[in-house]
Amino acid sequence: MTPAEASRTLRALCARAPVIPVLVIEDAGTARPLAEALVAGGLPVLEVTLRTPAALEALAAMADVPGAEVGAGTVLSPADVTAACAAGARFAVAPGATPELLGQAEAADLPLLPGAATASEAMALLARGYDVAKFFPAGPMGGPAALSALGGPLPGMAWCPTGGITPETAPDYLTLANVLCVGGSWIAPRALVEARDWPAIEARARAAAAL
Repeated sequence: MTPAEASRTLRALCARAPVIPVLVIEDAGTARPLAEALVAGGLPVLEVTLRTPAALEALAAMADVPGAEVGAGTVLSPADVTAACAAGARFAVAPGATPELLGQAEAADLPLLPGAATASEAMALLARGYDVAKFFPAGPMGGPAALSALGGPLPGMAWCPTGGITPETAPDYLTLANVLCVGGSWIAPRALVEARDWPAIEARARAAAAL
């Protein structure tokens, strides 16, 4: 998969909903009902971060949910790409980008949303053929004002900002011409997942889908 093909795939995924839930799953047994609640609430594109021992099993369970487009987040190495593919990931998300990571994703035909936080990092991705990136960590790196400023010299780069975004600040990002969607962890917080409060999570998803 070429970088341009990967970016086209990510643009289509980002167009499915204004928010991609960023999920940290401790218990794979919660994965399927969690995915079902999020999809029912109107958020079909899900990012399962590879931060817990249960992540890959959870990703595999979610990938079987009708209507769900499940990807692996916190992908840091070529080994993570291989593991994500084996678990059934449809895409991958990284906080940054290295030549080795980009190369492995391209070779594995796994669409990658690489991370960038500066003009130089964005320029390097554009030079390789990527025109969609994750802006991370969005809040600490300057938030909507920073992304608006980057849009001037880099109009060809589209973004999915993630990190520190809340329901209150998400609209400030989504109004920007160079923002496709945002990543958010507020939709399925740990307390609600542990309580298995799927109706509450579905309600949060529905509110996010309406942003």
